[in-house]
Amino acid sequence: MIPDIILAMKLRPVVIISIFLVALLFLGTSLPAQAAPAPQGVQFATSTPLPDGRIFYAVQAGDSCIRIALLNAITVEQLRQLNTKLNADCSNLIPGDILLIGTGGPSAVSATPGPSPTPLPPTVTPTPFTGTTEICVLLFNDINGDGLRQLTEPVIVGGAISVTETNGKYSKTLTTAINSDPTAYQGLCFADVPEGNYNISAAIPDNYNPTMALANVIDVKAGDRAFVDFGAQSKDATVSQPDNINPGGGASPVLGLIGGLLLLGGIGLGWYALRLRKPQSKLKQSGLLKK
Repeated sequence: MIPDIILAMKLRPVVIISIFLVALLFLGTSLPAQAAPAPQGVQFATSTPLPDGRIFYAVQAGDSCIRIALLNAITVEQLRQLNTKLNADCSNLIPGDILLIGTGGPSAVSATPGPSPTPLPPTVTPTPFTGTTEICVLLFNDINGDGLRQLTEPVIVGGAISVTETNGKYSKTLTTAINSDPTAYQGLCFADVPEGNYNISAAIPDNYNPTMALANVIDVKAGDRAFVDFGAQSKDATVSQPDNINPGGGASPVLGLIGGLLLLGGIGLGWYALRLRKPQSKLKQSGLLKK
């Protein structure tokens, strides 16, 4: 009995402490939980662009290139490019130094009130250009009859050149003549011709024969300059054939004669062979010539 009492007296402090701890635990769980106050973010002043658009930053104590770049939303490489005095590890930063961090644009400037601008007179709309520069027509003496104008082939005097718009809005006829300036263009030029579709035709003197078509149809637009050539040959002129009439190497009369003789020789040989074949056929039929 006595040992049990002694044991109970020894366990009493332990039981009391346990009960106290359990009470504290229940008390803590019964109290409403309170959230810790949110940390206040560090506020940084935003640099204001100067009127010329440049933005500067004053170095603070404890600044580094990374911190300055993060504060101003740029990269460290951009910071170094804008400030070439910074070394590779930015160890030469000194508090109070002014760094260029960007060119954000000029700050807003209040407009100074002043007199209202004088309205300008209305702009005059230019009249659109509706005519061509010229239509130039050359009637030349086609001496060699090849239908191409050579520099040595002169203009035909006394011919008539007609330029007529297909809708009848313009029509004009001029007579060909030799220009007093031998270096000038010898054709007839019709100036200030309205744009459109035109029939160009030439009438030649009676002692000429045309070497090409003497009528043409062309379209001219505003600002164009058109050139048309017509050729004719004198009836009294001896036509000299161009040297390159057959540049591909056509047949000559001698070669044609030789070819004809060879053809006749071939026909004669064929006829002779046919004559020799007939007696042999008769001998085979009579059995005198073995097959």
